[in-house]
Parts: sequence; C-alpha cells; structure tokens
Amino acid sequence: MDVTSTAPVNQSPESKLHFLDYWRIIRIRKTVILAVFLLVVITTTVMTLVLKKTYMSTARIEVGQDMGDIPLLLQSQQQSRYDPYFIRTEFEKIKAQSVLSNVVTELGLAATWSRTYGTSALLTTQDTVDILKKVIDLQETRNTSLIEIRAFSEDPKEAADIANKVAEVYQRQRLAKGMKMSQSGIDALKSEYDKQSNVVRIAQAQIDVLRKELKISDVGDSMSQLTLEPETVRAIERDRIQADQTYAQLNTLYLGIKEMTRAAQRQAIPVAWPDEALSRYLQDLGKAQQLLSQSLKEYGEEHPEVKRLMAMIKTVDQQVEERIDGVLRGLEVRVKASKAVVDELVSRLDQAKSKDTEMMEKYRPYFAAKRDLETKQRINDTMLARIMQETVDAKIPRNGMVEIHDPALPILKPVKPNVTLNIVLGVIVGLVMGFGLAFFIEYLDTSVKTIDDVERALQSPVLGVIPQNVGSLLEEGVDSPHSEAYRVLRTNILFSRKTEKASTITVVSGGAGEGKSTTIFNLATIFAQNGSRVLLVDSDLRRPSLHKILNVSNSMGLTNYLMKQNTIEEVVQRTPVPLLDFLPSGKLPSSSLGVLNSMQMREFMARAKERYDYVFFDSPPIMGVSDASILASEVDVAILVIQYRKYPQAMTIRAKQMVEKVGGNLLGVVLNNINISQDSYYYYYSGYYYDYYSKQDDNDPTSGGKDGGKPSKGAKSVGAGDRAALDIKQKY
Repeated sequence: MDVTSTAPVNQSPESKLHFLDYWRIIRIRKTVILAVFLLVVITTTVMTLVLKKTYMSTARIEVGQDMGDIPLLLQSQQQSRYDPYFIRTEFEKIKAQSVLSNVVTELGLAATWSRTYGTSALLTTQDTVDILKKVIDLQETRNTSLIEIRAFSEDPKEAADIANKVAEVYQRQRLAKGMKMSQSGIDALKSEYDKQSNVVRIAQAQIDVLRKELKISDVGDSMSQLTLEPETVRAIERDRIQADQTYAQLNTLYLGIKEMTRAAQRQAIPVAWPDEALSRYLQDLGKAQQLLSQSLKEYGEEHPEVKRLMAMIKTVDQQVEERIDGVLRGLEVRVKASKAVVDELVSRLDQAKSKDTEMMEKYRPYFAAKRDLETKQRINDTMLARIMQETVDAKIPRNGMVEIHDPALPILKPVKPNVTLNIVLGVIVGLVMGFGLAFFIEYLDTSVKTIDDVERALQSPVLGVIPQNVGSLLEEGVDSPHSEAYRVLRTNILFSRKTEKASTITVVSGGAGEGKSTTIFNLATIFAQNGSRVLLVDSDLRRPSLHKILNVSNSMGLTNYLMKQNTIEEVVQRTPVPLLDFLPSGKLPSSSLGVLNSMQMREFMARAKERYDYVFFDSPPIMGVSDASILASEVDVAILVIQYRKYPQAMTIRAKQMVEKVGGNLLGVVLNNINISQDSYYYYYSGYYYDYYSKQDDNDPTSGGKDGGKPSKGAKSVGAGDRAALDIKQKY
C-alpha cells in the first residue's frame, strides 16, 4: 500500500469568519495591499500626466418641430403634435452625412487633420467625417428641447469652431427645408387674399368716416389700444413708478447715512454716494497720517516736520468734515426734489384717468361699428399676417426651428484627462484591488494559519505555539522569554502521554525548514533543566544540524555505533546543560543508508531508554526520506512540527497520515515560527508570558534590560563564545 495516499479526514464544520479574522488578514497581507495600492495609484497618476490633454467646447441650441405648409384659417399658430422620438431623430439629423460633410468642407478639417495625424496623403471627406463623428457628442438637457453639441479636440479653439459650425450648418439646413415647405402655402394664401382685399377696403373706409366725424385718435388696431388717452395714462403711470422708486432709494440712502456715526459716514459715503472731493480729502488725510507715523518714529513730537504734518492733518480733517456735511445737505435736497416729482406725477395721473373715462363715453358709437367688422377683419388680418410672416421668414432666418442660445467658446481647462478624478479613482481602485488581492491570496493560501486550522484539518491537539525567531536556548539563556513556550510544550507532552513509559520522542515535519531540529534541541534542553536525564540523538543522517548548534564535531556518532565501529560511551558527548547528553549523527557511508531500519537501532533505543529518562531523536522531513517514517514507527511518541504559513494543509495532513500508517503514535502538533506581533490571534497563547518575562527582565539589574533577547550574565557561560573554553568531554 502506498503510504502517501490521502485518507479521508473528518472535518468539523467551518466556523464563520469574525471581524477580527478579517483584521488579521489585513495586518498579515498589509505589504500586498500597500504594494498594489501604490502600484495602481502611481500608474494611474503617471498615465494621467502622460496622456494628451483634450479640451471640450459646447454649443447649446434649441430645436422645434417642423411646421406644416400653412395652418388652417383663423388659427394663429400651427398645432404641433407631441413626438417622443423627436429629439433622438434630430440627433441623427445633426450627425447626418449632409451636415458633417459641409462642416468638414467649410472648416477645412481634411487638411488640418492630415497634418495632425501625420498622413502623407490628404484625408478623404468620408474619412474626415468618420473622425468627426468620434469627436462630437450630443446630449439632451432633461425635460427640454435643448441640445448640447459637444466637440473634443487637443486644440481648444478647434473644439469651439467645430461645435459652432455643426450648430450653424444644422440650423441652415433646417431653415432651408422650412422655407421650401412654406413657399407653396404662401402662393395659395396670396390668391385668397386678393379676393378678400376689396371687402376689407370697403369696411375700412366706413370705419375711417366714423373716426373723422368723432375725431378719434386711434393709434392701434386692437380693442385694447384705440386712443391716445389710455396710452397717456400708462405713460404717466410708468413715470410715477420710476419717480417713486428714485425717491425711495434716495430717501433710504439719506436716512441710512444720516444715522451713522461720523467715522462710519467717512467709510460709507465714498461707496454709497461717490464724491470726488471727499475721496481726495480722505486720500490726503491717509497719506498725511502715514507720514506723521513715520516722522514720529524718526524725529519725535517736537520736530518741526512733525508739527507741520499734525497741522496739515487737522486742516484736511476739517475739510473732510465740511465735505461730509455738504454731501448730506445735497442728499437732503435731492430727496425733497424727488418727493416733489412724485407728488406732481400723482396729480397728473388723476387728471389723465378722468379724461380717459370721459372720452370713452364719447367714442362708444365708433367702438360698436368696429366690433361689427371684427369678423370680416379677422379673416383678412389672419391671411395678411400669415402671408407677411411666411414672406419675411423666407428671407430672414427663423429662430423658432433652430435657435443657437449659447455659442461654443474655447475652454482652456482640459476635460481629459481629469487628474483629480483619475487619482481619486486610482486610490479607490487601488484599495479595492489591494484588499481583494490580499483576501484572494489568503483564500488560495491553504497553509496552516491558526490553531483551529490544525485541529479542524488534522483532528490533533496543538501542544505548543513557538514564537518567531527563536534560537538555541543555550544562547538565549534559561530565563529567556522563549523558553516558557517550550516549558508549556513539555508540560503538554507529559500530560498527553498515555503512559509514563513513553520516553522516546521524535519530532517530524512534512517539509524541510519547518524548525524541527531547533524544536527538538530546545525541548530536550527544557527537559534536562527540569531535572530529567536526557539524551539528544541527531538521527537526521542525511542533513545533520544539531552538532552545529552545540559547536561540536560530527566525525563520530550514531552511524559509527550502529555499524559497530565505536561503543556508545565513545560516541555520546556531554553538553553545557547538566543532565543533557548529545549523540551526533556521524558520517553516513553510502553502504549504511538503511542503518536506521536495523536491529542495532532497536537495540540502541532499548539501551538508551534504560540509561536516560527521555531520549529525543531528530529526523529528516517525513515527506522526502523514509528515515522519518522508520523513526516514527520505532519511538514511543511522535510530534509533528508545522511552520506557520509555509506549506499547504494537504501536505501537513499527508505527513500525519504517514506517521499513523507506519504505526507511529502522533501525540500532537507544534505550531512554529509564529509572528505574534503581526498576528494578534496568537497573543493569547504566548503573548502573556512573553510580556511577563520582558517586564521581569526590565526589573532585573543582571539581565539585558529591555532588550529581552540578550542573555544574562549567568547564562553567558553556556553561550557560543565559551564553548571552546569548556572543552566538551565525553560522558563515559
């Protein structure tokens, strides 16, 4: 059977993510978020600054529906029907070939754009029209008949010229079409008008006779404006209203200035009622005061120049006061004059109204006769008005169909690229992409991240959590904050064993570089410090590393004993830690690749268990070398080391399955290399004692102070610098 096959693992239902889980992901992936954010923002900013500037000009026109030939008789205006597609239809007419080709010809865009785009041959009219369609845009002002013609160009003047020319050509073509439609109606209407002209002349002659007999000064043709008397009343009323407004303004101005203090009047009068003399006096006064201030600083109060300036200021100030009084008196006279004008106009208005009432009674017969002719005049007047209207419209452009309200002007502020908007969007998109990529990477990252991941995936307990950057406890010292993590691990191992006779322990890992050698060395050190006799065996025969931590020779060790070249007393060495002995791996000849799976190895384990309380075996990665599987099957207890966020969970699950399939007793899991400062999730597991020891070191005068990681003087004797002096000796 293949020991690497994947067996089904019962997984508990995944718990919902808490807000702190999202915050943990953000903190861990902050580098990715920041990198993506800066990349997007910088790229957006650079591209925005590199892009050529595009300017936009807008011409606003009002469009009306096309009128019919001639409205029906007695109708003053043509009744237009509502067309919901009218504006959209006009959009297409504006962008029609007939309009744009004339724009291209009149502006000479073919030659201009040939130079702009650097083409050797002159652009054809059709090619230029196609380009023109791309640089203009039409927009409707909501709920109106207004159309905005927008033109875009790298030259602001060219953009304005294009927008204005499109509006002009469209207006010209619409008006030409309207004149053609109305000409046929004019001809038919003139024929009927000639027939009715004689009837109108006879009726008008009768009215003229009545006007002469009654001496009526009729100045209009409508019923609301017949004689001069009503017009006189309206003219006097307009004058009265204007005079009343003038009086109110002058009176308000006069009262407001009069109630002010003298200082306020000096400031208000030059603005509210400009007076050249007063302004000149105030300027002279200000200049004299400035000169006086400078002279006082230079000469003192008794200097002749200072006295001269003070006398000048007094004279000018008196002139200002007199001028202000004169202005106030002048305003008062103007107010009284305005009031007199208002009173006079009121009197004249009353007289005009009385005369108008009297004359209306006198003209009543004339009004009755004129009303009798209204029916005949209405037909004739309507026909004449329509003929005149259509005739004039045929010669003068009509603004009813197309009216240019706002001609396009060159705008010097580019619309593209919008630097502020692009940068803001870059910031938003950068943040969204940064967070999205961070969470996507986190989603793709199937490595072990939390204790819950281990227990859910492996169904095994977590025995210990080891912080990041943990080294040898020989160098860090007995009281190192990191040592407490291994004490917790030792305690959990002791309580998790099914029997106290389980004294041979190996630490395995799924892949290389997960920290199993450091873990087993520090764990053996902690066991020895607790008073147990411990043997540490470097059974990683292919890549031994424990001898480097102890700085001893690896020329003779486990392989020499198993191949019966040396006795156990000759290969076991003492260490600086009391009760801790070390057995190097020794050199591995090519003929001894299967030496761990031998009877000599089993005999060595049995002999080591008799002499030591605990025997720790270092092993290679279980996924790559069979030696780890052999050791896991032979020892009493196996512990799986998993480095935080390094290998996929599937690899970790496979490592556990391999231990179980060879009959190994997997006691639990150790999470290694946890960055507690970055991932606050693990603070509750190891942050407390880390902070506790840091504070204890701060209060210990013999410790390394706040550095925490520096060994104390007592621990220095077992450091790397003193190993040469100790001259490690063999145990036996």
